[in-house]
Amino acid sequence: MKPSKLQDHLGRCHPDETEKDLKYFQTLTDKFQKRPALNRMFASTSQRNHDGLRASYNISLLIAKSGKPHTIGETLILPAVEEVLKTVLHKPASDIIKRIPLSNNTVERRIDEMSSDIESFLCHYLQTTRFSIQLDESTLPDNAALLLAYVRLIKKSTKNCSSQEL
Repeated sequence: MKPSKLQDHLGRCHPDETEKDLKYFQTLTDKFQKRPALNRMFASTSQRNHDGLRASYNISLLIAKSGKPHTIGETLILPAVEEVLKTVLHKPASDIIKRIPLSNNTVERRIDEMSSDIESFLCHYLQTTRFSIQLDESTLPDNAALLLAYVRLIKKSTKNCSSQEL
């Protein structure tokens, strides 16, 4: 606001504060900016929740890659994280552990979400690239026929342009 309009505003709307000095108004501004606001409280909370959610997905991916039972998240990983936080960082682990959901059903749901599109991606990828295929037939103990297909291809990586096996 222009100083002339500010002086007029103070005279009309706040006549009791016209004699106050500049320091008074600066402290009012500081108090106003430092006050707890609802959006700031929710922003910090939601950021913390997103961190726990991200950690849950990352740990679920590690569990899926290891091939271990989904219950390992609750029985081994969470207690290990809690022990590290207490021993090394000397921080209370209960707040952090509560934000990382790793129950059996949660890990299963996360793995299913991450792998939902893998079959269609692989079929589309095989339709558009060259590959070699090896077929093998076998029988199960109950004389059921089984056809095995081994596919070998080189997938170009977009990050570092090196080739890797899929």
